Amino acid sequence: MTKIKTTYGRRTFLKNVAATGGGMALGFSWLASCQSQPVEEVLAMPEEWFKINSYLKIGDNGIVSIYTPNPEFGQNVRTSMPMLVAEELDVDWKNVIVEQAPYHPTDFGMQFTGGSRGIMSRWEPLRMVGASARQMLREAAAKAWQVPASEITTDAGVLHHKASGQSAAYAEMASAAAEIPVPEEVELKAVTEFKLIGQSQKNVDGKDIVTGKPMFGVDYKKEGMLFAMIEHPPAFGMTLKSFNADEAKAMPGIKDVIAVKSYKDGFEKQGFDANAFPELVAIVGNSTWEVMQAKKKLKVEWQPFKTYEEVFNGRRGKQTKVVPGGLETTADHRSKMEEYASRPGKVVRKDGHPEKAFKDAPTVIERTYSAPFLAHNCMEPMNAFAHVEGDKVQIATPIQIPGLVVPTLAASLGIPKENIQMEMTRMGGGFGRRAYGHYVVEAALISQKVNAPIKLIYTREDDMTQGIYRPTYQATYRAALDENNNLIAFHVKAGGIPESPLFANRFPAGAIENYLAEEWSVPSNISIGAFRAPRSNFMAGAEQSFLDELAEVMGKDPIEFRLNLLKRAEENPVGERNDYDPTRYAGVLELVKQKSNWGVNDDHLHRGVSAYFCHNSYAAHVLDLTIENGKPVVQKVTCAIDCGIVVNPDAATNMAEGGITDGIGNAFFGEMTFKDGMPEKNNFHQYRMIRMSEAPKAIETHFVQNDVAPTGLGEPPFPPIFGAVANAVYKATGERQYNQPFLGENKVLG
Repeated sequence: MTKIKTTYGRRTFLKNVAATGGGMALGFSWLASCQSQPVEEVLAMPEEWFKINSYLKIGDNGIVSIYTPNPEFGQNVRTSMPMLVAEELDVDWKNVIVEQAPYHPTDFGMQFTGGSRGIMSRWEPLRMVGASARQMLREAAAKAWQVPASEITTDAGVLHHKASGQSAAYAEMASAAAEIPVPEEVELKAVTEFKLIGQSQKNVDGKDIVTGKPMFGVDYKKEGMLFAMIEHPPAFGMTLKSFNADEAKAMPGIKDVIAVKSYKDGFEKQGFDANAFPELVAIVGNSTWEVMQAKKKLKVEWQPFKTYEEVFNGRRGKQTKVVPGGLETTADHRSKMEEYASRPGKVVRKDGHPEKAFKDAPTVIERTYSAPFLAHNCMEPMNAFAHVEGDKVQIATPIQIPGLVVPTLAASLGIPKENIQMEMTRMGGGFGRRAYGHYVVEAALISQKVNAPIKLIYTREDDMTQGIYRPTYQATYRAALDENNNLIAFHVKAGGIPESPLFANRFPAGAIENYLAEEWSVPSNISIGAFRAPRSNFMAGAEQSFLDELAEVMGKDPIEFRLNLLKRAEENPVGERNDYDPTRYAGVLELVKQKSNWGVNDDHLHRGVSAYFCHNSYAAHVLDLTIENGKPVVQKVTCAIDCGIVVNPDAATNMAEGGITDGIGNAFFGEMTFKDGMPEKNNFHQYRMIRMSEAPKAIETHFVQNDVAPTGLGEPPFPPIFGAVANAVYKATGERQYNQPFLGENKVLG
């Protein structure tokens, strides 16, 4: 067992206990969710809840209900997180239900979904909550039965004292347990004692999703609510000059047409306040259809803006960002990246004497890789409900980080943040896009101006052309070989518009004596942001493609080549800043090699391998494809992942399958281009997404079994699939893939 101090969140607990009487509940800032099922399928609702605060309550019939603070967008934290609490609480899983918590930082802490940190960051805190509650229940029973608490055991929500034969359900002791002080420390279960963690549990919201229950932001309704849509500039680099709304206002059902400015002058943005179009026009009416028709009648004049500076006040303190004027074009982006890449870059890491090694090497291999801007394209477009009444604000919206939009709301509305209430709905996809809450600010400003509750809905065209894209990137790799074809130096130089994707301390750093990493970036007025596994989603594909080509030149098996490098990093590492564990990295390669039957030749199949470390986890893929009528067909992907202890294997497998399929689609088709600042694709008839028939015929996922605390999972399976696709396509066609997307609508392979 592991002993853990409970002082984390203890004051919150004591404060809540002192303020409320009766019942049983816990108050820790990191408390998360419990199971959500239609109640009639579990137990009848209790007649009385024993409750102290907004976290955990126990019903008189044994039901345990816990609020979940984290927003959900498909990664299934509403199932996996409560499993942690239920495990240590030792309650029967079928008797646990969940309620979605509203935004409340004092009670729930940082309510953040993203960065693949959900389970990892709450692994001990959530278990601590369950273990503390269980201990308090044991002590309450011990006091009632006049026996030592150490002699009391629990099982499936029932307390037992075997020596006296006494037993009681948790509900019977809940009220008394609330009077027990929080223990100074509790013992957490050993991995070998887990009954629930590691066992697959179905998505607790599954039935509601497939039966169309109103769960998502776009479903949200309130009596008297009006509908709003926005018109933003047609091109990046432009801003609002004037508009004429006479015809639009005359359309049926239209209430008003107004200009909206998201930020007040001088506002210091936070990192997630990215927004290329802070000034726009909003149309408000009785229905979405009426608003859409009126939008066509708007007459808006836009004008180019000049270069300006804006201040971001984020984790690294205040930073000034230059936003260049001008209308950007994809062709110009490519030439600018070539220009910047040709200059000396900023040296981020240097081991040994790489310049000399390259100068003296008889063989130097150099390859350049690129990837375009990408749109998130969440299935549920951006939307938000807002009702501003005087100095009170009510919000209901699908958002990944509510806590970071609230200060912006307060500043933009001129209303104290304490007066902002927010309900977090389920998200129809996130992928980083819903971390940027400008649409929430827009909805609130519209409500404030028209003095009515409104529902803002983006059309697909609004969403796809609004920005917050994955940046466009370029990376050049060089490798130096000696006369015996041994790798003696490695150089990576990476950059992008408007940021660099480089991770200087990741593999193969630490495995090569002479190593150099440089970066560069090109300013842009196109708004970018987090996109599933930010930066890694490009670097993994470029790096793993280059390593495959390098292995071929050296006459080595691709997997063995990687394993040899990792062995060097493990036994005799270069440098002290390597941010990966070579043993765990090698472990996923060994596992995928075994499970895919690597090395068994099949003339019909063409195989590509790739592996990558990000978000504290390791993933490796072997992808098998065939060429049919000039098109690649992915027959199978074998996946190996080391993300530590897997809480819910079904959910984990689903995330791996989703990331793999999404990655294949982006590798083959994903691309956003620009002409004179205007996005050239605005809907799915232009922006190509993977189709059902193009998904892998089979995906086989294997998890490394270990006792390591959970690490990231939502993002790690995504980056390495790009390299696996590229390497398999090469095996099939003999042509290396250097520029994404690898396949357009009319491109034929083979």
